[in-house]
Amino acid sequence: IMEDYTDKSTIAAISTPYGTGGLGIIRISGPEAFSIAGRIFVGRKPFKDMKSHTVSHGKIVDPETGTMLDDVLITKMKGPNTFTAEDVVEISCHGGIAVLKNVLSLVLRRGAKAAGPGEFTKRAFLNGKMDLAQAEAVIDLINSKTAEGTRAAAAQLEGRLSESIGRVRQKLIELIAHIDAAIDYPEHDIEELTGGRIYEEVKAARAELGKIAGSYERGRLLREGITAAIIGKPNAGKSSMLNALSGGDKAIVTDIPGTTRDVIEEYINIKGIPVRLLDTAGIRNTLDPVESAGVQRAQKAADAAELVILVLDAQTGISEEDLEILDSVKEKKKIVIINKTDIARDDKIDEMKRQLDGKCEAPVIIASMLDGTGLESLEDEIEELFAKGSVYANSEVLITNVRHKQQLDLAAESLKSAMRAHESGLPLDFVTIDIRESAEYLGQITGESVSEDVLREIFSRFCIGK
Repeated sequence: IMEDYTDKSTIAAISTPYGTGGLGIIRISGPEAFSIAGRIFVGRKPFKDMKSHTVSHGKIVDPETGTMLDDVLITKMKGPNTFTAEDVVEISCHGGIAVLKNVLSLVLRRGAKAAGPGEFTKRAFLNGKMDLAQAEAVIDLINSKTAEGTRAAAAQLEGRLSESIGRVRQKLIELIAHIDAAIDYPEHDIEELTGGRIYEEVKAARAELGKIAGSYERGRLLREGITAAIIGKPNAGKSSMLNALSGGDKAIVTDIPGTTRDVIEEYINIKGIPVRLLDTAGIRNTLDPVESAGVQRAQKAADAAELVILVLDAQTGISEEDLEILDSVKEKKKIVIINKTDIARDDKIDEMKRQLDGKCEAPVIIASMLDGTGLESLEDEIEELFAKGSVYANSEVLITNVRHKQQLDLAAESLKSAMRAHESGLPLDFVTIDIRESAEYLGQITGESVSEDVLREIFSRFCIGK
C-alpha cells in the first residue's frame, strides 16, 4: 500500500471542535504546506526563515486584498519528523468559527485541498509513521468516555496490541519458511521439522490468539459502554437515582407522580465502564395523552437497553403495576432496586423481598436515593453483570475494535484448520496453506496486508482534521 501511495496533494482542515473557544487550530500537511504558509503569514521574520519545530507570532493576511484575518501563532514542522511524515504547518487562531473558516478558506484558495475524515492519520499510516491498529487507536482515544477507556486506547496507540499480534505472526511466517525449505530442499540438512512439532507450534499460536481475542468483551465495554434504562411506576424514585448516580440535578424530582414525560439521558462512569443511563417516564395506565406518550417511550427504551434497572417503592410495596412491569422485562438483564428504605417499615421491605424470590432471578438491592444507600452495591452488580468482575491492568492488551476481533477469530480458525489437516494425515503443503492464511488475517489488523476498501471504511469514521 505504501508503494502505491501517490497522493502528493497538500491538505488542510480545522482540527479543533467547531464553536467558540479560546483557540482554534488549522492544520496543513503536504509538499506545499510551507509555501502556502509563506504567502499568507506576516511576522517579525519571513516564514521561510523560521527553523523547523518552532513557533512564531504574526498575522494571517490575504495577499490579494491586504486584509488581516487574525493575529496568530504559527508552528512550522518539517517532515519526516511530523505526525504525517510530511511538511506540516499549524496555525493557532482565535477560536471564533468565523475566524477559523476565513483562514481555512484563504489556505484552500492558496492551493491546499480540504482534508477528508481521518486523512491526516491515514497519511501517517501510509507514510509508515504508525501501523493500522495504532491509527485506529487515535479515534478510540478521541472518543474515550472514561479514564480506563483512554488507557486502553493509549496502550494500543503505543503499539502493545501490534507487538502481541506481530510476535504470533512472525512465528507463523518463520514456521512457513521452515516448512517450505524442508519441502523444496529435502537433500539439504535442514533442521528436522516433524508433523508433531508443527502441530504443537500451531496449537501454541492459536492459544495465544485466543488469549488476545478473549479480552474483547471487556474492551468493547470500555469503548462502547452499555445502555441502562431506569424503569418503574411513577414516583418510585427513578429520577432521584439518575441524579444520585450522575452527581447532578439533571432530572426534575418532585412528589407528583408523572413528572418525567420524556426520556432523559446521562453518561456516567461505573467501575471504568461508560454507562448511558436513561431515566424514563413512570409506567402506568393513564388517560393523559402527553404522559401516555412518555410511557410508550419508556417501554421502547427498556426494550432497546442492554440493562434494565427496575425501581420499586418500599412505601407502597409491590403492586400489580410493578408485577406487570417485571413481566414485561423478564427476558432482559436486570437489577431490582427497593427504594425509599429510609422511610419504609422493615417488615414491608422483608415482605417485598419474599415476593420477589419466586418471581425474579435478578439481583435485588435495598437502597435509599435520599442518603445514597445501595449505590455502591448497584455499581458492583453492573460490573459483575457485564465485566464478569474482571479488572483492567495497565499491562493487559485489550481488544476494543470489532474488526480486530473478527480478524483474530478468522486467524484462529485457519490455525484450527491447519491442526485438522495434520490430524487427517495430509501433507505439509496443505498445512502451510492454512498457516499462511492465518498470517494474512493478522496482517490485516496491523495493515501489512490490507485492501484500499478496508482503509476507506476505517478512516471514514474519523473526524475531519485528525
